[in-house]
Amino acid sequence: MKFGIDRLLTEPDLRKPLEDKRVALVAHPASVTSNLEHSLDALIAAGVNITSAFGPQHGLKGDKQDNMVETADETDPTYNIPVFSLYGEVRRPTGQMMSSADVFLFDLQDLGCRIYTFVTTLLYLLEEGAKHGKSVWVLDRPNPAGRPVEGTLLVPGQESFVGAGPMPMRHGLTMGEMGHWFIDHFGLDVDYRVIAMDGWEPEGPGFGWPTDRIWINPSPNAANVNMARAYAGTVMIEGATVSEGRGTTRPLEVLFGAPDLDAKAVLAEMRRVAPNWLKGCALRECWFEPTFHKHAGQLCNGLMIHAEGPFYDHHQFRPWRLQALVFKAIRTLYPDYDLWRDFPYEYELERLAIDVINGGPALREWVDNPAASPVDLDRMAANDENEWRETIAPHLIY
Repeated sequence: MKFGIDRLLTEPDLRKPLEDKRVALVAHPASVTSNLEHSLDALIAAGVNITSAFGPQHGLKGDKQDNMVETADETDPTYNIPVFSLYGEVRRPTGQMMSSADVFLFDLQDLGCRIYTFVTTLLYLLEEGAKHGKSVWVLDRPNPAGRPVEGTLLVPGQESFVGAGPMPMRHGLTMGEMGHWFIDHFGLDVDYRVIAMDGWEPEGPGFGWPTDRIWINPSPNAANVNMARAYAGTVMIEGATVSEGRGTTRPLEVLFGAPDLDAKAVLAEMRRVAPNWLKGCALRECWFEPTFHKHAGQLCNGLMIHAEGPFYDHHQFRPWRLQALVFKAIRTLYPDYDLWRDFPYEYELERLAIDVINGGPALREWVDNPAASPVDLDRMAANDENEWRETIAPHLIY
């Protein structure tokens, strides 16, 4: 199969509209061709007139580790073009940045999760493209989490840099498809084009991520497909005091870790309350000592998630519900546990981080309400999931 960048490079007719145009590239370390050449190098070698580049959160080089660690603008030392940061002084391209090119190529590998900020970066680029009369092309890449949809819709008024619009946590779209939905939902008048993949089968081998393509971290903590599959659940731990595994070699592949919690007891409670929510993966007790971040230098007991190999069932795995169940089990076993992290999250200073992450307070309120059952959360989410599937149906390319 071919990703969008590969088709653009190998099919001259697709590149023809770029002739005599100034072209910008939005990219990160996973923006590579099938032979692992970075898109910036490959496009320039193919004769495309690249006049600027843009780096999203974590930077064009992908070197910035944590949230709210900003990247400065710079000049590329090889090509002597400006490299603008969309996670520094601004997160939305300025008029000066937009004046650097006529066509903007968006070539970011996504994880299929609303909170992954590249989704919001695409929206901001489309909005600024519409405002300044620029063309935006998405060089499409797979959604490694595949087509499944999961989670409640973001509540209007709860938008943020990790919540671009009323979509669920696990959105089921490629970035090319997401662009079509953004344009429709927000009524954008922008010259938009998708260089679609050739041969991507969401239900084929790999269930989203092709088995013949190398995985490269699109961000420092996105180390493999297991993380990409689990991320729509484990990312919510960023709003909790328990560890998501940052400071270890397998971040965001654990359902929690803490020095003062009993993982075996939490797992037993999860199985008692909602055993169906544990399907599609394997859970394994683990121990780790983060070298930085939460509980640094402390031995943590936790649960490792394996949505991979023979343990993975693509159609039964529901990471958002699974993570919600972890929080519920902790709250039941440790009623007074200081679970919710109170700190500024992605430049949101007033709302609790867990509410920013989940696009509203509903999940936190469900966890904290002793009378709330799995049936209640399931019903709430199922309604939103069905609504989203109907909404996106006209925008699916594959």
